[in-house]
Amino acid sequence: MRGIAILGSTGSIGKQAIEVISLHPDRFFVTALTAHRNAALLFEQVRLFRPKMAALTGEEAQIPADLSFCQFYFGADALEKVAREAEGQDVLAAVVGVAGLKAVVAAREAGKRVLLANKETLVSGGEMVMNLCRTDENGPTLLPVDSEHSAIFQCLQGAGPNRYEKILLTASGGPFRTWDRERMRHATVPQALGHPTWNMGAKITVDSASMFNKALEIIEAKWLFDAAPSQIQVVVHPQSIIHSAVQFADGAVIAQMGNPDMKVPILYAMSYPERLFTGTRELDLFALGSLTFEAPDMEKFPSIRLAYEALAAGGAAACVLNAANEEAAGAFLQEKIPFGRIYDVVDGALQRWGHLPARNLADIEGADALAREAAWQLMQG
Repeated sequence: MRGIAILGSTGSIGKQAIEVISLHPDRFFVTALTAHRNAALLFEQVRLFRPKMAALTGEEAQIPADLSFCQFYFGADALEKVAREAEGQDVLAAVVGVAGLKAVVAAREAGKRVLLANKETLVSGGEMVMNLCRTDENGPTLLPVDSEHSAIFQCLQGAGPNRYEKILLTASGGPFRTWDRERMRHATVPQALGHPTWNMGAKITVDSASMFNKALEIIEAKWLFDAAPSQIQVVVHPQSIIHSAVQFADGAVIAQMGNPDMKVPILYAMSYPERLFTGTRELDLFALGSLTFEAPDMEKFPSIRLAYEALAAGGAAACVLNAANEEAAGAFLQEKIPFGRIYDVVDGALQRWGHLPARNLADIEGADALAREAAWQLMQG
């Protein structure tokens, strides 16, 4: 049995992780659970799985008397403490935003295997994190949970010593794939949250609508798979059946397919290298009929261009991109800025602070703070 600490257990990924753990109580047990503010759901989860540790990172709450068996921690540092000190072998990082970076570092320093569902960790601290996550005698110490990166990882399992030539990173295109640029820039929050194929949290759904989600995944793929930016090609695939693919020197392309269901990559990371029952719906190719593919419109979705520019700049540029996007996406969700301003804010922050170094955690945290400050100045200007 593998013990798993779930960071972000009340979010979309965390709740689905709990579903698949419940399917296999003979294989997994929960060692710790954390949430940001959803205390009521966290308490229910603690009652169900009875972990020894739990945390609320947003604010303190009165702990019910029947949960005295569990030690609760509070505040921003609680995430890092749980990641470092929880029992078990694995930490599922499913929190949103750069808050997951220090927790992932703590988990690896404690010798835990990281199941990564937090794009921002690699986007902001890719080189530092990958230096901590080298494969050891027990196999990979970091396993991707994002559907696209899990798909790429799965495609590479049968490659042996063969190096890939290209990563084909698929994208649904989000709810605005067929909209013109001007209409999209004035999209409302409900429209941005109306994803056609995936059911996700609010922030990642907005990122999918702006395609900043794909921008982050380009940067993440660079670090996970030691890829040159020129080897990463975004392919818009509206049906979301091919989750990504890899191309080899002989022209062969290996793809991973399945119905859109995050339980598949979540459980694959948990059970690697085994494949266990998820309860997901089987793929019916006859019902699908056809699959379609398009090139991304980088004029309408400048987020893709900005990702490649950040990679070319190096240093903390990707961290700046991520931090500015977090602030701008959050402001849009609060209806403080129009949808199209997200791109302008990120571009402006990159122009201001994209040259900063990223030699260590202090550099990354400094760049993150400056980018957020710049984002708010740009939004108010």
